[in-house]
Amino acid sequence: MDASTAAVGAAVSLRNYAIVTAAYWAFTLTDGALRMLVLLHFNQLGYTPVQLAFLFLLYEFFGIVTNLIGGWLASRTGLRLTLVAGLMLQVAALGLLARLNPGWSAALSVTWVMGCQALSGIAKDLTKMSATSPASSSGSPSSPGRRMR
Repeated sequence: MDASTAAVGAAVSLRNYAIVTAAYWAFTLTDGALRMLVLLHFNQLGYTPVQLAFLFLLYEFFGIVTNLIGGWLASRTGLRLTLVAGLMLQVAALGLLARLNPGWSAALSVTWVMGCQALSGIAKDLTKMSATSPASSSGSPSSPGRRMR
């Protein structure tokens, strides 16, 4: 391998690393915002701290399930697919949450939000696994491109 080929390969790897890092940062910001908006909305409606915590039960549960299945899924489909799937699920969860109707009953509102949180929990762990696996396994930004098939 000559120097120009190595330089091009390093540039592509650095580009892939930057894209994955930017995607993960964007996801982290939206995920945090989503959770804060849910907390503030239901706090204004008079929910107690324990009731607020239960709104995130499915978020955490489906995060655990995704962690158990995510590695197997990524090894069969590739980290790129699981990263894109996680990002798309987050977009879907945000879109569905935006459709929350203030005129709905409390039971329907809570069910709707918990379903959106479940999707977001799956998205969180797919994205986190996909974005951190290449960096943590290599220790440097020069090799993530190989694993993002």
